[in-house]
Amino acid sequence: MSGPADTRWLQATARLALRGRPASTPNPSVGCIIVSNGMVAGRGWTQAGGRPHAEAMALEQAGAAARGADVYVSLEPCAHISRRGPSCTSLLSKARPARVFIGHTDPDPRTAGRGADALREAGIDVIEANCPVSAASLAGYLTRKIFGRPHVTLKLASSLDGRIALADGTSRWITSEPARAHVHSRRAMADAILVGGGTWRTDRPALDVRLPGLEDRSPRRVVLTSQPVEGAETISTLADITTLEAQYLYVEGGGQAAAAFLAEDLVDRLELYTAPIVIGADGAPMLGDLGLTDLVPAHGRWTLSEQRQLGSDSFVAYDRIRT
Repeated sequence: MSGPADTRWLQATARLALRGRPASTPNPSVGCIIVSNGMVAGRGWTQAGGRPHAEAMALEQAGAAARGADVYVSLEPCAHISRRGPSCTSLLSKARPARVFIGHTDPDPRTAGRGADALREAGIDVIEANCPVSAASLAGYLTRKIFGRPHVTLKLASSLDGRIALADGTSRWITSEPARAHVHSRRAMADAILVGGGTWRTDRPALDVRLPGLEDRSPRRVVLTSQPVEGAETISTLADITTLEAQYLYVEGGGQAAAAFLAEDLVDRLELYTAPIVIGADGAPMLGDLGLTDLVPAHGRWTLSEQRQLGSDSFVAYDRIRT
């Protein structure tokens, strides 16, 4: 059985996993914490290129303290043999912890329950917690496994009246410096970044990360030209998306590209930056036509997941509700 303290440790592993994103691609970024007598004995997250795994790092740090301890891991430990190293279930079995708490089952058929079963066979108690925070931290990996495409975040920055530029196309700068810095931190979490051809030709955006110490986290750039967005197959075949096995795609617009992704229901997270300015009807709209003829299907699709103030601007994020 798990309690509130166990939930908090699992949530901590999910936050720890963010340190490995997106450098761990094509592997998921996983977090692992080993707790002995209420104290952290070891911790780890998936390293660049996918190895070492989080469990291997945490076990090496914990050493003998792992025996009889509680292990918290955001994703089910791998159970398959790899030429790159032993499976995490075999490492855990040798370390002999008392319990292993799993935040989310691995959908990879090479593991998919086998990891948990192998640990139980080794005499270790396994608690599969189905932690929502763990699932959120694995969104890119799970989306690719389930839907065959990367997890898509659509970012939109607009005025209070939903405009993204003046009539002549001038858009620098609608939002404040704190908001723009936040955008750069979001870019640093993505494998690839996409803009529409019109935005590329008009603004020639750098689409890089310009935060001190994170410059090497700039995502691969993808420009959507005249190719229509028609379902997951299109995204999966875009340049660099397939090659990189990208798990996280960050879409920055403009309005037509944003509308195309929304119309095809390919947006998993919507991030809105709103500046306290009014541009007027002559300004460029935030979105192109979505083809809606009825308001009923527009409801019940999004849930509020985050909001904060960034200088003078507001930031709100919504996650797509999928069954």
